[in-house]
Amino acid sequence: MTDSRGTCPCGQIWSGATDRGDKASSVGEGGRLRLGVRDFTRELNGAASQKDRPGALSSKKMAEAEAVQLKEEGNRHFQLQDYKAATKSYSQALKLTKDKALLATLYRNRAACGLKTESYVQAASDASRAIDINSSDIKALYRRCQALEHLGKLDQAFKDVQRCATLEPRNQNFQETLRRLNTSIQEKLRAQFSTDSRVQKMFEILLDENSEADKLEKAANNLIVLGREEAGAEMIFQNNGVGLLLQLVDTKRPELVLAAVRTLSGMCSGHRARATVILHAVRIDRICGLMAVENEEMSLAVCNLLQAIIDSLSGEDKREHRGKEEALVLDSKKDLKQITSHLLDMLVSKKVSGQGRDQALNLLNKNVPRKDLAIHDNSRTIYVVDNGLRKILKVVGQVPELPSCLPLTDNTRMLASILINKLYDDLRCDPERDHFRKICEEYIMGKFDPQDMDKNVIAIQTVSGVLQGPFDLGNQLLGLKGVMEMMVALCGSEREVDQLVAVEALIHASTKLSRATFIITNGVSLLKEIYKTTKNEKIKIRTLVGLCKLGSAGGTDYGLRQFAEGSTEKLAKQCRKWLCNASIDTRTRRWAVEGLAYLTLDADVKDDFVQDIPALQAMFELAKTADKTILYSVATTLVNCTNSYDVKEVVPELVQLAKFSKQHVPEEHPKDKKDFIDMRVKRLLKAGVTSTLACMVKADSAILTDQTKELLARVFLALCDNPKDRGTIVAQGGGKALIPLALEGTDVGKVKAAHALAKIAAVSNPDIAFPGERVYEVVRPLVSLLDTQRDGLQNYEALLGLTNLSGRSDKLRQKIFKERALPDIENYMFENHDQLRQAATECMCNMVVNKEVQERFLADGNDRLKLVVLLCGEDDDKVQNAAAGALAMLTAAHKKLCLKMTQVTTQWLEILQRLCLHDRLSVQHRGLVIAYNLLAADAELAKKLVESELLEILTVVGKQEPDEKKAAVVQTARECLIKCMDYGFIKPVS
Repeated sequence: MTDSRGTCPCGQIWSGATDRGDKASSVGEGGRLRLGVRDFTRELNGAASQKDRPGALSSKKMAEAEAVQLKEEGNRHFQLQDYKAATKSYSQALKLTKDKALLATLYRNRAACGLKTESYVQAASDASRAIDINSSDIKALYRRCQALEHLGKLDQAFKDVQRCATLEPRNQNFQETLRRLNTSIQEKLRAQFSTDSRVQKMFEILLDENSEADKLEKAANNLIVLGREEAGAEMIFQNNGVGLLLQLVDTKRPELVLAAVRTLSGMCSGHRARATVILHAVRIDRICGLMAVENEEMSLAVCNLLQAIIDSLSGEDKREHRGKEEALVLDSKKDLKQITSHLLDMLVSKKVSGQGRDQALNLLNKNVPRKDLAIHDNSRTIYVVDNGLRKILKVVGQVPELPSCLPLTDNTRMLASILINKLYDDLRCDPERDHFRKICEEYIMGKFDPQDMDKNVIAIQTVSGVLQGPFDLGNQLLGLKGVMEMMVALCGSEREVDQLVAVEALIHASTKLSRATFIITNGVSLLKEIYKTTKNEKIKIRTLVGLCKLGSAGGTDYGLRQFAEGSTEKLAKQCRKWLCNASIDTRTRRWAVEGLAYLTLDADVKDDFVQDIPALQAMFELAKTADKTILYSVATTLVNCTNSYDVKEVVPELVQLAKFSKQHVPEEHPKDKKDFIDMRVKRLLKAGVTSTLACMVKADSAILTDQTKELLARVFLALCDNPKDRGTIVAQGGGKALIPLALEGTDVGKVKAAHALAKIAAVSNPDIAFPGERVYEVVRPLVSLLDTQRDGLQNYEALLGLTNLSGRSDKLRQKIFKERALPDIENYMFENHDQLRQAATECMCNMVVNKEVQERFLADGNDRLKLVVLLCGEDDDKVQNAAAGALAMLTAAHKKLCLKMTQVTTQWLEILQRLCLHDRLSVQHRGLVIAYNLLAADAELAKKLVESELLEILTVVGKQEPDEKKAAVVQTARECLIKCMDYGFIKPVS
């Protein structure tokens, strides 16, 4: 019965059992020896023990005693599979003891923890220390062998297992590992020798001017692929590859230069020594020169090369380096500072293309500010503020219509504004922020010149750019003497460029309601006048957006409109008209979307907009263009249309109090009710919003900020609300697009995206929704929702998603287990809420097929099995069904659990009898399978069951005529009776 449990006809929840492929032997995946928890514990118990103490202990003896206690504590943590806590206990014990035997045991144990947590460098180091104490420590030798194998050091691993095989020649596991490693080493040597000749041949083809085009292309692609593999990269490096690649760069043929850059990028990835040599050989000025070219593909490839170098030098590649690799490079701060300095110089150079400037800004955005504010060191930001802030401000202040303007793309100024914002947020204290503000103030005030209008325009453009970054800093700059006056003066200028810049600045300045009210009072008439008189479409649209923004200053509050009834609808109609006009340039049409981002706060406007299919399609097409500055506006518009923004809960008592005190009470628009929202979501899905969102998520640019990602996650969650729509979302790539949103961004954004993923995972086939390896990335976001800080719906849908995933394969169950989801699932099995308890029990039913989960049930000192048995006695049919399924699989897997079941509660027999008599056939079938497993486990236990009323139940069920529905139930009951006959407890009646 044990081996055939996956085929037992016990319903869908059993379907995952056939995917296990686990064998109950000590050899794990790939033939490696795995020391189980029980073996590990026996080993630990053999360590140095504390001796009896006749009197007061000296401090030395007390320390030794405490070390032994910490070792035992570590053993317990290891048994509970809390390897991090076990490592901590062993580490503390190591500081207290000098006993060599105990030291060896502790290092050996900590090495085992390292293997479990995949910290292979630490595991190898600890095992080595144990071996230093006892060179014949066979377990330490084998653990070091395993760690070295994972680190790719096959020759060293081979020596260790060879020593193990010498000490224990009859150990089959050592012999098998020896054979496997020998095969791997031979293959590696063969590959190495063949790679040598391949590299040489590729360079000969690439450097031969007479080579055919298809051969050139093939050789270039092969070289790139080889550079991405560790063995290939090292081979190229050792065979004067860097010099030959520089020769390719010198040819100045774009396809060869591109191949050389991409190969160098692969060689730098994850290897600090190689990255340093390549940086010095190629030179940073030459790299920046290549990145400065007009060719977008080349500029991006060089940007990736620089990123690979920065990652390797700063340790951001997350790889650990030891030995020669660590010794070669002691300090890379000087190189990193040199790279930063050259990138800052690129920002203000006229020789740099717009693409090159964008890539420099992207690199600064990604690598200068701290990724985690808990890290104290923000020296890189301070260096950039002191040496580069004025250069960044110069980029922000560029006006494309002026002759002095640097080469730009549509994204350049926005990237610079984002960099200013990130640098300002990365400052730690008020003195640092004051210094930042003073540099900005000095730069802007230094630009004002009564004799030179161009300089005044640049000053206002700079303020406008800062307002798109850190808004509080922008507000302080607006308060500078003459800034607002200059804006108004430029609005009245006859030069169109002056009006263009001034209107944009007014738009960015009116984000706060108080400031918008001031501008409504002082500037609306001016904007209207410009709108009426100008013939320039660019100025007209921007003026309209200014009016749109001022018109929406009341937000979603229906009772706080700034303009007269119907004015916002007229503005929106004009915006939609411009948006659909393909003859207007993309940069100008973007402003129409900007206007809608403000106006769609009004429910009438958003309702009209989603019905205008051409306008929707036009916006979606703009979102897919190279101009990424539109991303935030499109995301904001979609958030408004789906009402996925946060809405404060209205407390009726406070509303009454506000009315009594004659305070303003926010009003909900009739078209913001759920029926209208659902209708808008339907229309957006029909128009193809999901594919647009998926395209926006893929934008590889600093313009896709964490705030934009949060907006996209909010939209996705709103779209996933109706289960019937989730298939459409999956079909258009929504499932794949949500994964990066759930892993990166703001905390709120990650939770929203994880919730949307849970909704999809709960009802979709994971193989279709998340094809390939992506499905494993879904687990962590779902597990993050199993938190008491999340609401009940998020908990419930995350459990449903995990249930669906855990039913697919044992690899997925293993991933869920590794993400430490099991304790959370167990907690929800205790929940009073029926649906949460049911979802958690169903998830556990799928998880118990996993071998490591079964070991948790086998471990002593816990009530896991008791909980499952008691849940089988619940009144809720669905909970009973899931719990009975889990118990059926557990008792089929281990005889020990059959015996343990009878000890955890006195009610076990009554619960079992109730299951076998259940009205629901699936529950009854699972109960009968449990009964069979108990009968098959032990003769004494079988005798006890036969002496109870269970025999009568089995007889009644077994005598029934099996129809199509009851066939499995009747057959299982008859198998139970046959087992009783085998024991000789009952005899057949003729």
